[in-house]
Amino acid sequence: MKTKKTDFIISHYIVIFIIIIIALYTQVILLQNLDTLNLNIIFFIFPIAVISLIAYKIFSKPLFENIFKSEKNLDDKIKKTLHELNTPVATILLNTKMLKNSTSEEKTLTRIDRIEQACNDLLSLYDDMEYLIKKEIEKIDIQEFILKESILETKRKFEELLHKTNIQCSIDIDSSIFVKTDKKGFVTAISNLLSNAVKYNKPNGYIKIYMKNKTLYIEDSGIGIDPKNLFLVFDSFYQENTNTKGFGLGLSIVKEFCDNNKIAINIKSKEQSYTIVSLDIKNIMI
Repeated sequence: MKTKKTDFIISHYIVIFIIIIIALYTQVILLQNLDTLNLNIIFFIFPIAVISLIAYKIFSKPLFENIFKSEKNLDDKIKKTLHELNTPVATILLNTKMLKNSTSEEKTLTRIDRIEQACNDLLSLYDDMEYLIKKEIEKIDIQEFILKESILETKRKFEELLHKTNIQCSIDIDSSIFVKTDKKGFVTAISNLLSNAVKYNKPNGYIKIYMKNKTLYIEDSGIGIDPKNLFLVFDSFYQENTNTKGFGLGLSIVKEFCDNNKIAINIKSKEQSYTIVSLDIKNIMI
């Protein structure tokens, strides 16, 4: 927030300063053409510009303070609301586990599983929204990290779901590959891609994550994507299957991260057969 405020004010002052200089310089040229120029006027240009900037700062300060105070209050409210969202979701998950241990009825267990999955979807959405908001109001840290470790870390979040659906997930990436980027953004992007690979897969299917020629591939044996929709999947709120729970934000978040980091992303898919997402990560590899 402070960085955005500083950048905005500095940029504004630079523009005003340039306008003042141009105006004064234009006045000098006009006076020259009229043969009425007094050379001492040159020495007044800089002081006048400085005085103008100081005056502008004094009169604009109340306006800036009101603008940024309102924005800061809104940012704080959103962050607080998101933080508080975690508590009821965690409470629901805790109670569903207790209910599981107290019943053996198949229908009840199925309903509990659905509640758990809905909570996990909500937590995934929470992570996405938290990252998007943090990215807008705070400075994102750039880190160096091992590619394989970050992907393994992401995969662990889906272990229970992979086990339930009997989907085999393999990772074939050299442990010596380092990347340098926004780690939270990268993990969020991989998490969304892996989530889709699980969500739209088939029981007893597979997910393969591997590297080839500085390109990261995520391949699954899922239901695939209709060719006519391949150009739409990156749009915010778009969903290939409207019966699937979620808000359709996943791939738009992935695309935004890739665009910001100069990562070319491509999707190859065949309906009822497979989907392969490729990320050309040469620009973030060390």
